[in-house]
Amino acid sequence: MAEPSPACCARGPVEVKSYEPKGTYVEYAGLKTYQTGPATATKAILLIYDIFGLYPQTIQGADILAYADPKHEFRVFMPDWFGDGAADLAMYPPDTPEKHAYIMAYFDGPAKPEKTINQIPNLVRELKEKNPGLTDWGIMGHCWGGKVVTILAIETSLFKAAAQCHPSLMVAEDAKNVNIPMAVLASGEEDPELMKKFAADLKAGSFLETFHDQVHGWMASKADFNDPRITVEYYRGYSLLVSFFSKHV
Repeated sequence: MAEPSPACCARGPVEVKSYEPKGTYVEYAGLKTYQTGPATATKAILLIYDIFGLYPQTIQGADILAYADPKHEFRVFMPDWFGDGAADLAMYPPDTPEKHAYIMAYFDGPAKPEKTINQIPNLVRELKEKNPGLTDWGIMGHCWGGKVVTILAIETSLFKAAAQCHPSLMVAEDAKNVNIPMAVLASGEEDPELMKKFAADLKAGSFLETFHDQVHGWMASKADFNDPRITVEYYRGYSLLVSFFSKHV
C-alpha cells in the first residue's frame, strides 16, 4: 500500500473556538456516529473523517453539506472509527524517528483502510434500515479517508458518487477502476502530477480542483479560521462538494 503523503504528516490539527453542532450522535453498527441534516432529506452522504477524529472543523463541514442547499438536502453520517484512539497530537510533526515510526504504525493499524472498509457494508445496511427514507447515497473522505472512498468506489455499488479532500495514500492506477463520478479537492501540498494522473482516468462527471495556496487538511481538522483566506477556501470547497453531490446523488 502507498505511504501517507509527506503533507499528510507535516502538521497536526488546528485548535479552533468551539462550534455548536447542528446534529446529534447516534449509534449505528456499534459506532458512535455524528448525524446531521433535515429529516425530510431523501439523499445521504457517508463522511470519513481524517485521522484526528471528530474535530469541530470536520463537524462543521458535515453540517454545511447537509444544510447548504435547501433544494438539495442531505443527511450526513460521520462514524467515529477511532473513538478515544485518534492519532496522538504529540507525534506531530514527526520530527524524530520515533514519531515517524508511530505515524507509520498508525496508518498500518487503526487507520489501515481495509479495517474501515470491512465495516462499511454492514454499517450502510443498518443506516438504510433505520433511515428508510434515504434512497440515494454518496461518500466522501478526508486524507486517509480518500483511500477508503476510492476502494469502495471500485469494489462496491453502495454509492452513486464519491469525493475526497486533500487525499493521502493515493495510487494513480486506482482511478481506472473507479466506477462512479468522483470529485478530488487537492491542496497545494499534494503531488500535482499524481493528482492530475489520477483525475485523468476518472469517469465522466468527475473533476479535480486544486487549491494552490491551501495546506493539506484545510477542509477538515487543519482549517485555521483565524486566517481569512483559509476560511474563504474552506467554504468554497464545500460549495463545490454540495454542487457535485446535488448533481450526482
